[in-house]
Amino acid sequence: MSKPVVAIVGRPNVGKSTLFNKLIGTRLSIVDDTPGVTRDRIYGDCEWLNHNFLLVDTGGIEPYSTDVILSQMRAQAEIAIETADVIVLVTDLNCGVVATDYEVASMLQKSGKPIILCVNKCDRVGAPDPEFYEFYNLGLGDPIAVSSVHGHGTGDLLDEVIKYFPETDHAEEDEEIINVAIIGKPNVGKSSLVNRISGENRAIVSDIAGTTRDTTDTFVENSYGKFNIIDTAGIRRKSKINDAIEKFSIIRARMAVERANVCVIMIDATEGFTEQDSKVAGIALDQGKACIVAVNKWDAVEKDGNTMNEFRKKLAIDFSFMSYAPVMFISAKTGQRIDRLFEMIAFVHSQNSMRISTGKLNEVLAMATSRVQPPTDKGKRLKIYYMTQASTRPPTFVFFVNNAELFHFSYQRYLENQIREVFGLDGTPVRFIIRERGEGKK
Repeated sequence: MSKPVVAIVGRPNVGKSTLFNKLIGTRLSIVDDTPGVTRDRIYGDCEWLNHNFLLVDTGGIEPYSTDVILSQMRAQAEIAIETADVIVLVTDLNCGVVATDYEVASMLQKSGKPIILCVNKCDRVGAPDPEFYEFYNLGLGDPIAVSSVHGHGTGDLLDEVIKYFPETDHAEEDEEIINVAIIGKPNVGKSSLVNRISGENRAIVSDIAGTTRDTTDTFVENSYGKFNIIDTAGIRRKSKINDAIEKFSIIRARMAVERANVCVIMIDATEGFTEQDSKVAGIALDQGKACIVAVNKWDAVEKDGNTMNEFRKKLAIDFSFMSYAPVMFISAKTGQRIDRLFEMIAFVHSQNSMRISTGKLNEVLAMATSRVQPPTDKGKRLKIYYMTQASTRPPTFVFFVNNAELFHFSYQRYLENQIREVFGLDGTPVRFIIRERGEGKK
């Protein structure tokens, strides 16, 4: 049974994201005094009194706004309301009940879902202010006084939330789920890919670079396995980052890479490879993630019989530092090769998680060293006594040698190529640890 879903909704700037962060115990959702900071639905795991559930933060609802971004934010909130088991309506004590609160309350009542009224910013300890009782006018029952900044009243709020959960709501975490981060510079089609995969308008899509600010999760299950697709904000050059909110977004995109098993590095086929693409790829490389290079918007490229091969040859040069990463040509708009993308994600994940026995590794090592002798320096030759695999994700190998300084980078690269030739390890970096016999790691 899946976890219950609790949606936090309300008009802009009433403290929904602050409350969300307080309840899940981490700064997952961006908080800023600027209304409209949270644009997409943000998910986070929450636990209270042995009840595990999924908490959803949403953008502020402006019922009658015609602004493109605000109207899409409203649509995202409506989707969250449809999928939620319990809805928490957040209001602001300092502002009192305003017309938008009535409109949002009316929208929620039509959903037929359990609604809990939360009056935020009740920061004073003791009896509530007289203005607190004004919120009874919304017709949603007894309001709960909460301070999302200090945490006052959050226990009472969660007590009320879990009353609406079914008895069996304990869902064990599925170890088979593959976390996939979609990364790239702005406007390469990351959110369009997420929407295509999920079959719904899961993330806001706009030609305006920087539309996606938070990371969003989408769960997908198909014949290739179970996947958690993480959409991220576009990572642009530091010189172009002026908005403080966008700086938070980029930090969050890096955090998404940290918790991912596989990174899909998207580039724009109509622009080709850029310096920023290499920097984005470098983030995944540094963290040892399995990677796929997805060339999006392939439908928009004029092609002949040799276009793909020429593009692939150029990318082999551009991504020479990540030569192990497979390249796929896709279209988020038309769905071209999206099914094949899932197959490749599952494959590179298995390669990143591969464990090789010490016996087989040393067979390859003996064959490689007999074919190409280890390097020498001033009459002293490198001796590699044996090797073993220390860990996975990424595959990490330990070499025990007589002199670490003789183990030149070029010979390490040669041995890496020999290991890949025998065992594959496609789509994943490998790490080498060199140890001198009888000494610590060097």
